[in-house]
Order: sequence, then structure tokens, then C-alpha cells
Amino acid sequence: MENRAASSGSQKLRAGQDQGVFMRIRVLWEGKTKDPHLRALINEYAARIVKFGDFAIEEIPEPKKRSARNPKKLTASENRILEKLRSSTKIFLDPQGSQWTSRDFALWLGQQGVRGTRELAFVVGGPDGFSSAFQAEADLLLSLSPMTFTHDWARALLVEQIYRGFTVLRGFPYAR
Repeated sequence: MENRAASSGSQKLRAGQDQGVFMRIRVLWEGKTKDPHLRALINEYAARIVKFGDFAIEEIPEPKKRSARNPKKLTASENRILEKLRSSTKIFLDPQGSQWTSRDFALWLGQQGVRGTRELAFVVGGPDGFSSAFQAEADLLLSLSPMTFTHDWARALLVEQIYRGFTVLRGFPYAR
């Protein structure tokens, strides 16, 4: 049943692409996901998402040494990330960001494609979060929940919500 749903979703996506609706989604984070179970879960959802379109996860090497941080200045790592995302719509995960329902997120995701957004880039911060200078570069600050999660869990939740968003937009039963 899941394969049939993914197949029909791919057909619908191709039809949408023929109408000029195409969007790439990238998810970036520092370091590797340490928990092997969460890494497997992330990989499972990533494999499902690519059936809907162009999706990539980029693990950025963690800085070898964390220095004292000035919240008003970009760190070297933040500068590297911004350089990669120059032409992207940038969504940074942040506890103070907007909180949406899964349906609201799905509708927003769909609107981005209809509006002609070429690339969405979701960025999950490192253990120290983002500097205020980096946050100011975001097109959207998004919170997954008012609860606190480890970075590994936040990664898995984000990728699952992206998948759920596509299933909501396609009317798949997974979203229920």
C-alpha cells in the first residue's frame, strides 16, 4: 500500500512539475546524528521524501574548536552555511520561532512551491544554537515545539514533518 501511495504521489508531482512547480528542499546541520536509531529513522523519511522531489541532507563538519562567541557576530561556521544558502529561502529551527500545526506547515510548504520558491533550506543549529546575527539572516524562524529536544531528535522530527507535509498535500492516509 505504501509503495502504491508513493507511486501515485510521484505521478502527481511530475504533473505539478510540468506546470512549472518545482522546489528543492535541503536540510543542513552541524555534525553527524549520533543515535543510530534516529539516523536510521532520518534515512527512512529522507528516502520517502525523494519520491516527491529533490531533497538533500547536508551534514556540515562541526568546528574543531568552539571559541567564545559574540552573539552579535556571525561565527565562521555560520558564515560558511550562509554562503551555501545564498539563493535559498532560509528556515532556521529556533525555540522562539513560529509554531504551526502539521497541517499549517504542509499548507505553507505547498504555498512555497506555488509561489515559485526554488529552494527551501532548513537549518538545525548546533549545541550552542544560532547567534542573533545569524538568526537575522533567516527568512523564517520555526519552532518544532515548545518542548526541548536533543539535536538528533529535532533532526528526525523535522524530516518527518517534511514528509508529513507532502502526504497532507497529496491526500495520503499517512497524515492522519
